[in-house]
Amino acid sequence: MHSAPAPDPISPALEAVVSRFAGMVRSVAWRHRLSEADVDEVMQQVRIRLWQARGDSEQISQSPASYVYRAAVSSALDLMRRRRSHRGDVTVSLDDEPDTGLPSRRDPHHDLEYSELSQQVARAIDDIPASRRPVVRMYLAGHPREEIADLLGWSEAKTRNLLYRGLADVRARLTELGVGWEVAQ
Repeated sequence: MHSAPAPDPISPALEAVVSRFAGMVRSVAWRHRLSEADVDEVMQQVRIRLWQARGDSEQISQSPASYVYRAAVSSALDLMRRRRSHRGDVTVSLDDEPDTGLPSRRDPHHDLEYSELSQQVARAIDDIPASRRPVVRMYLAGHPREEIADLLGWSEAKTRNLLYRGLADVRARLTELGVGWEVAQ
């Protein structure tokens, strides 16, 4: 008679950490302009790096946000390097690239607009009350609300309240500056 395999104590701890920091890992991948499939690959690499570096479930469950962030950045950069090294083996005609209707990655006009918008958002954040700035900055950087509360030592309710009020303040300030959503008609 075979006995049931012993439960794996590492998997639940690993999945808990990955789910806690999933928003941050996704934002890292998106900032590196990776596709949704690549985001999944980065998530998997972060799992592997946590498992290899942290060893047991207690160490994994105590992984700080900074470690997971560095693992996500390293995984994204490694993925991009692998793709770049393989791209030298494949030649693609420019005529074969699909027209997505979106600005290309190297569109200077788009880059300038994005840079100006980033500066306007940063100025708007600087104009909101100081108590709301850190939570808004962390949220816009991709940290989930629960993680922000943990990192700042605040309750979830206080974090949620300051975040929503801060985002409303930023939105109002940007509207005053004439920045808003463009709607295609």
